[in-house]
Amino acid sequence: MEDNYLDILAKAQRGLGIADDVLLRSSDIAAAEFGAVRAGLATAGTLTKLAPVLGLSARALVESSKSAWYPRDVEVDGLRRFNSAYGDMTVNAYVCWDQAAREAVAFDTGGDASALISFLEANQLRLRLLLLTHTHPDHVADFNRLVAATGAPAWVNEREPLPGARSFAAGRSFAVGRLEISTVLTSGHSAGGITYLAKGLARSVAVVGDSIFAGSMGGSLSAYREALANNREKILSLPGDTVLCPGHGPLTSVAEEAAHNPFFAP
Repeated sequence: MEDNYLDILAKAQRGLGIADDVLLRSSDIAAAEFGAVRAGLATAGTLTKLAPVLGLSARALVESSKSAWYPRDVEVDGLRRFNSAYGDMTVNAYVCWDQAAREAVAFDTGGDASALISFLEANQLRLRLLLLTHTHPDHVADFNRLVAATGAPAWVNEREPLPGARSFAAGRSFAVGRLEISTVLTSGHSAGGITYLAKGLARSVAVVGDSIFAGSMGGSLSAYREALANNREKILSLPGDTVLCPGHGPLTSVAEEAAHNPFFAP
């Protein structure tokens, strides 16, 4: 998982701009209890007090603190995740392809696109498009090499221009073989964050970048409420069996995040 319960608490507190003393008063917990939380020793009772002040699901937050949930494994023919290192973290890139036409689309590059490029070559796939979810460095770190190796045109939302990539307005559609890809602006974590909705595989797929992770979401200091609203209204409103492909961590689904993500679960 990309985040543990401490990361979740910190993202919610920073995003809402709630100072420690205000959080303690509002949740009616003692300083010692809060110190235990920060030390990774939170009790279910303490988390249950903190959760409503931070707009989190108490049940899902406690579940996260116990590592009691992990999304089901997802395998979809024509979809492949590539996880690579970037500094002290790992980041995902994805490839979707039309198995009959052998035409593919990549989403982001990760820290190192070597495995992605090798996969395309080994499976005789022609990369027709490179679509970027956003331009934070970990997601475009190997941009130049991937474009040079494949010759594929790259596209990014107009709010986050990137040298070498063409810009588009949210709402534009793309096609690769029989795959149809629509675009939705899911800003918040980044100004031009895009969710790509791909149809044509056995299950609908949403490549969400850092908008949502399995059991968490991307952080934001300036647009946290915007991120929450976009995630609820534009991602979690999709059919429950839609596969979610996050920028970090494992694949998940709309139904599982609606039930288990502390930012969105009841």
